[in-house]
Amino acid sequence: MKVFHYSRILVAFILIGLVASIVIGMERHQVEVRNKTVDLAIDYEDVVRLAEMEGRPVSEVLGYMKEDGITSLAVYETTFKKLNENGKAVATPGAELLKNYQNGGITDPAWRSFIESGRVKGTEVYVTGHDMGTFHEVKEDLLRRLGSDRVESIMVGSTEVLAVKANYKELLKMNLGMPTDEMRAVNEAGFYVLARPSNYLNASADDVRAVFARMEGFDISEVVFSGKEMLGAPKSLQTTIDMMKERNLTLGLIEATTQLQFYKQTGLEDISKNLGYDKIARLYSIPKNEQPKLKIDTAVERWSNTDQERNIRIDLMRMYDKPAPSMTLLETNRKYISDTRTKLLSKGYVLGKAGTFENYYPSKLLRAAIMPGVAAAAVLYLSLVIPALNKRRRLQLGLFVVLALCCAVPVLMGNGNKIRVLAALASANLFPALAVIWQLDRIRSLAVDKSASIFKVVVTGFIALIVTGVLSAFGAAYISGTLADTEYLLEFHVFRGIKLTFVLPIILVAIAFLQRYDIFDGRMDNTEGVMAQLKRILDAPIKLKSFIAILVVLAAAVVFVARSGHTSGMPVPQIELKFRALLEQAFYARPRSKELLIGHPAFMIAAMAFWRKWPTVVFFILVLVATIGQGSMVETFAHMRTPVYMSMMRGIGGIVMGGAIGAVLMVLIHIWEIILQKAKGRSEAA
Repeated sequence: MKVFHYSRILVAFILIGLVASIVIGMERHQVEVRNKTVDLAIDYEDVVRLAEMEGRPVSEVLGYMKEDGITSLAVYETTFKKLNENGKAVATPGAELLKNYQNGGITDPAWRSFIESGRVKGTEVYVTGHDMGTFHEVKEDLLRRLGSDRVESIMVGSTEVLAVKANYKELLKMNLGMPTDEMRAVNEAGFYVLARPSNYLNASADDVRAVFARMEGFDISEVVFSGKEMLGAPKSLQTTIDMMKERNLTLGLIEATTQLQFYKQTGLEDISKNLGYDKIARLYSIPKNEQPKLKIDTAVERWSNTDQERNIRIDLMRMYDKPAPSMTLLETNRKYISDTRTKLLSKGYVLGKAGTFENYYPSKLLRAAIMPGVAAAAVLYLSLVIPALNKRRRLQLGLFVVLALCCAVPVLMGNGNKIRVLAALASANLFPALAVIWQLDRIRSLAVDKSASIFKVVVTGFIALIVTGVLSAFGAAYISGTLADTEYLLEFHVFRGIKLTFVLPIILVAIAFLQRYDIFDGRMDNTEGVMAQLKRILDAPIKLKSFIAILVVLAAAVVFVARSGHTSGMPVPQIELKFRALLEQAFYARPRSKELLIGHPAFMIAAMAFWRKWPTVVFFILVLVATIGQGSMVETFAHMRTPVYMSMMRGIGGIVMGGAIGAVLMVLIHIWEIILQKAKGRSEAA
């Protein structure tokens, strides 16, 4: 029998790295715990529209929103479309003025005289104001956006009018600056202003200062820039940074539709880096086309999961446009908001201005202490699949020293970002493989009683699952310790290689298995080795039914990998969505399906396969499937935006429930074997 020795020196360095990783993980947990304030926001325009639809005063509906838990109202730049509707300012095409004059629709003597003088041009737009404050703000912004050569101030009688050289339809949609009347109304109603300014074309420093001057004196919770550019892009970003720093404002970044990183806005990275990552909050809003399809309880659950799992701290809610059964539209939206508030409070969040992460970057010494552990894990794996290396201790140590120095020195020097990513990738793949391989080596020396009770087999399998899960969790701790910092928590950087971690551990375990077991005749020693067995597999004749089975397995593998991540586009069946929702309500953190329904039950059945001496090829397949669960546990921690405590609880829940499902399957298989044996006995007796 091939015997593989585990170098105590390599194991010692792995444990040292584990301790450093745990320390960083504990620090990270404290950073995450201190960031628990969520800003529950809606659009001010939505509140006004809801009040109009329900025939209620805006002030009354604002009071309801405050009572139900809303903390901020989003205020966008005004437009002529809005102004024409509320009557505070009006933009009228010159052609329409001339038409009304001809029809006798204009009776004001000043306007009739002005038109008769021939000064009205059909291609221009004429702006009048009924609210002087709004009119002057519009004038200021039009001059900035179009220039004085396209915006002329004229007097019609004693009234100032703006003659604008612009296409009327385009002018209606043009942003015209932050409206002070709306911001004032929001603050007076007891809300913070979630400011949504947009950029100017080739914005100057003076343009940027004008935007912040407009917001001066108002209580702003966060600034979330609208459009494809950050304010000040491309040449005046520094002014935006300076203005926000002076006012101690938080920048809100919009989560991308893939729920990964951010909606791309020009200047995003420059402003974020120079403003400081401790002044950044992540914003999420349920897409417009999706919200109407969600029932209230489903949408509420979405917000709870969003804030917990993705570090979202600005919940920009959308109003429902249609009432729920037996409810008015106002009642529908009040229930939606109040239920969301109640749910968030029950999860330990508080409501207010969005919380932000402190600037957290672990000690370089702690980080450097992890790197030799990764190197040790790599060398240990190689020694467990290459018998010649396993016997040469000095060669192992020499290889370890070289790898450890290559990994640790750049980190100590303050660089090593790429090394950290590679170390995390290695940890995600090596530790699940090592955990399974250790179990394979341990059981090879066991004297197994095939007649052992099913209870003993189940208990032994469950204990083995827990032990293997703990060893795999070394990799989870290593990933967290290697990557944890504010930039990863906010997803400015993300772990690359998620899909690889679903496949590579299986390959690593398969290689180790073939070095230990002969899958053709069941021998546990004198195996031909990896390459020889692979050659036999490739040379084996394939029957049509076997070929079809292989195609099914390959299709399942493609779906398995494609379903991972956020950008695959692979649809999720409704029944699975309902099952996920059930798990989310039953557990602190929903266990992942790959662990709960596939990997961990397969681990339990693999234990039974070994104990009952099933064909080695069956045991081989079950071990590979079991590796899926171990790899998934570790890969969970690669989602750095998810709090480390939540990832840990997800893994524990997966092991407990997955092991329980596996135990039930083992009992059912045992009963089926008994039934088959009795049927065989009756057949032989007959």
